[in-house]
Amino acid sequence: MFLEHTGPRGPRKGWIEVICGSMFSGKTEELIRRLRRAEFARQKVEIFKPGVDTRYDASDVVSHEGTTIRSTPVPGSSNLLLLTNEIQVVGIDEAQFFDDGLPAVCEQLANSGIRVIIAGLDMDFQGRPFGPMPALMAMAEYVTKVHAICMHCGDLANFSHRTTASQDLVLLGETDSYEPLCRTCFMAARAKQTGP
Repeated sequence: MFLEHTGPRGPRKGWIEVICGSMFSGKTEELIRRLRRAEFARQKVEIFKPGVDTRYDASDVVSHEGTTIRSTPVPGSSNLLLLTNEIQVVGIDEAQFFDDGLPAVCEQLANSGIRVIIAGLDMDFQGRPFGPMPALMAMAEYVTKVHAICMHCGDLANFSHRTTASQDLVLLGETDSYEPLCRTCFMAARAKQTGP
C-alpha cells in the first residue's frame, strides 16, 4: 500500500524525525511541541502510542510535566498504515515499545509524503539499544537527542537507571522506578546492583 499525497506544487516530500534520550529528558514534551506547531499551521495531524502505555491516560499522550495531546492507542505498527489516510503529520510516542515492523512502516509513511515524528527511549534500563529505536535513528533525516539531569551528580544524564529489582524489559514506571543518570553514576549504580 503506497499512498501518494500531493500539494499545490506536486507530490509532497515526507521525512522522519526522531527525538530520543533517557527517561525524564523531555522527549514527549518536544514531540507535543512539534505536533502543536503543525496543528497551528492547519496541517492534518494524527498521534499514536502503543496500547500498552496507560500510565497517565488510556488514550492521550501525556508528558511527565503534564502536557497532553489527543492520541490513538494501537496494538502494533501495522495499524498505523490503516489510520493515516489524508494525514500530513504523524506523531508516534514511546516508539521503543512498538514491534520491529515500525521502521518499515515509518519509511512507507515518509515515502508517501508524510512527516513522521517519533519519540522514544534510545536505551533500555541496562544501557542497551531499545527495540526499533536504533533502526529508526539510522533511517531518520533528523535526530534530536535530549538529556535529563543526573539525579546523583547534576551532570547531563542519558541513562534510565531502574531502581527496582525487576528484570522485565518493559516496566512502565515513574520516579519511583527509574532515575536519570550520567554514564559514570549509571556504571556505579549498575555495579552496586549486580555485585562483584
